[in-house]
Amino acid sequence: MDAFLAIVWNPPIKLGPIRYYSLLWIIGLAAAYFIVKKLYRQQHIKDELFDPLFLYCFVGILIGCRCGHCLIYEADYYLSSFPHFVEMLLPVKFTKGGFSGMVLTGYQGLASHGGTIGLIVALLLYCRKYKVTVWRVLDNVAIATPTTCCAIRLGNLMNSEIIGLPTGTDWGFIFSQIDNLPRHPSQLYEAIAYLLLFFIGLWIYRHHEEKVGTGFYFGLCLAAIFIFRMFVEFSKGGQFRLSGGINSDKAQWASIPYALLGVATLIYSFVHKKKPDNPAIFDKAKNLAVNAKTKNKK
Repeated sequence: MDAFLAIVWNPPIKLGPIRYYSLLWIIGLAAAYFIVKKLYRQQHIKDELFDPLFLYCFVGILIGCRCGHCLIYEADYYLSSFPHFVEMLLPVKFTKGGFSGMVLTGYQGLASHGGTIGLIVALLLYCRKYKVTVWRVLDNVAIATPTTCCAIRLGNLMNSEIIGLPTGTDWGFIFSQIDNLPRHPSQLYEAIAYLLLFFIGLWIYRHHEEKVGTGFYFGLCLAAIFIFRMFVEFSKGGQFRLSGGINSDKAQWASIPYALLGVATLIYSFVHKKKPDNPAIFDKAKNLAVNAKTKNKK
């Protein structure tokens, strides 16, 4: 084996008392927080509408990711008894049968497919309560979302989880906690792809801010992430099988509806006119600029 082609990967899973996975989750959410906050300010959306948005996103993502993992990948376990169902909702595990032997474990198992549904539902509730145009909110959040996805996959890398198949060559990552075979660093593939998607989306936004509110950025984010997910799962063993217990197969099949929704939303953004925003969501500077522009046209 050529030592220069293989990277031996065996980092500590904690930085002091904090797991790298948890730390990177926080970093990813913080990055999205500041990006969307800046977008809101650039678009002159009132500051008081931003803070509740983050709360809605956090709760929606957490509940969606947890339920998604449990129901997509381990439904047989979590739906087998009421104590197991409680384990799905709470960060605990009952080790001695029934409700005895409770151990605080944290949420072990989160799925992006469920997180996406949870986020969308949370954003719809937010828009209904605060009278903000749905497409504007979805587009703004979609621009920032790839940064969080990137951070989460780097957390998976630090945990040496969701590893790829052996490369069959001398190059690859050797996950020492698993075995000594050079493997595809599938987490790194995804992290790089999501970071690239963020910069692409940001570049388009800087040149076409007017597309915010059409669904374009939401469709782009959804289609790009889940189409890539379908292909990257091949490096983890996915074969689009209709049966069998391989999680990668389930992830591939579960990605199809999201990818189709993303493509459909992209098409919708081009063939439908942009819906007008509620003027009440904008600050005075925005409304004054709109009024001045209207008068000039007259």
